[in-house]
Amino acid sequence: MSRRKGEDWQMSGGLIPKGVAYVELGPDGVSEPEHFVFLLLPNLSMLAFSSAIEPLRIANQLTGRALYRWTTMSEDGAPVRCSNGVEISVDAALGDTPNSAYVLVCSGVEPEKAASRKAADWIRYQWRMGRTVGGLCTGAYTLARAGILKGRRVTLHWENQVPFRESYPDLDLREQLYVVDGRIMTCGGGAAATDLFLKLIDDRYGPLLSQAVLNMCLHSVHRSDGDSQMVSRAATLGVRNARLLEIVRIFDDEIDQEISLDEVAERVGVSRRQMERLFAHHVGRTPKRYLIDLRLQRARALLAETDLPVGEVALACGFASATQFSRRFRERFGTSPHAFSVAIT
Repeated sequence: MSRRKGEDWQMSGGLIPKGVAYVELGPDGVSEPEHFVFLLLPNLSMLAFSSAIEPLRIANQLTGRALYRWTTMSEDGAPVRCSNGVEISVDAALGDTPNSAYVLVCSGVEPEKAASRKAADWIRYQWRMGRTVGGLCTGAYTLARAGILKGRRVTLHWENQVPFRESYPDLDLREQLYVVDGRIMTCGGGAAATDLFLKLIDDRYGPLLSQAVLNMCLHSVHRSDGDSQMVSRAATLGVRNARLLEIVRIFDDEIDQEISLDEVAERVGVSRRQMERLFAHHVGRTPKRYLIDLRLQRARALLAETDLPVGEVALACGFASATQFSRRFRERFGTSPHAFSVAIT
């Protein structure tokens, strides 16, 4: 590994800043420091990275002990620019890691482009050497390219789940805040990284410290791994009408198929006219318009995050033809699917 002269693993990270709050663990409550290695990829989510590393820093501060150490890496050792434009310096280029380290890939926007072969090969090697590895936000793309997710439960940010499913249809993708499956950890990014790291702290040192870290983060509650990344559909739409929610669920589940609104209405036990009234009152759109918008949003995500041709995207989103899809896409977004796809590459 590339390291500065005189530097060793014990000097990397492990900051113990001073603070007022204090947690006494006792001499028997402290074990050897745990080491975390963060591989920062271009356009990573700064929120996900900081939400992961800050609980470690706070745990050290609260106890006055170096419970955790960390090292940051990039592929070549050069600074990495986050998706918000902020540049982060790193400690080293890709190389060796401590034997018991947790090794996590931090990614963000354009994750498929950021998941380079070099990064994937490196993380696969870490996995084969017995390390616990993981992905924050969209880091699962690198783990998937490394070929280590087969038979494992995995998650990533909800915005990227549709294109991820298209790229890796055989993987067990979950819509959870975070997933710990053996020696592989993944999380949806954002504040979910704090929930994952609170769990790691709780597993190691118990609820006294993890709750204190939670309070310092002003994190109101420690959410579990099974919690959903997004609020419920009812909360999103601001409604609790069971039949309307069932219609929307059908639209979501069968978006790649031909959907007859009359048949959907019959399945949920309402007339077509009743369905129209439900959408007009609660959603402000007709069911047809809502379904088209849903298809277009999914299509836009696929064009942005995958290399699927326009025709395949049209079929995956339930459009009868590429021509129909292109017309609808231009009406909605002011550009053709092809032009949009080219513009973001």
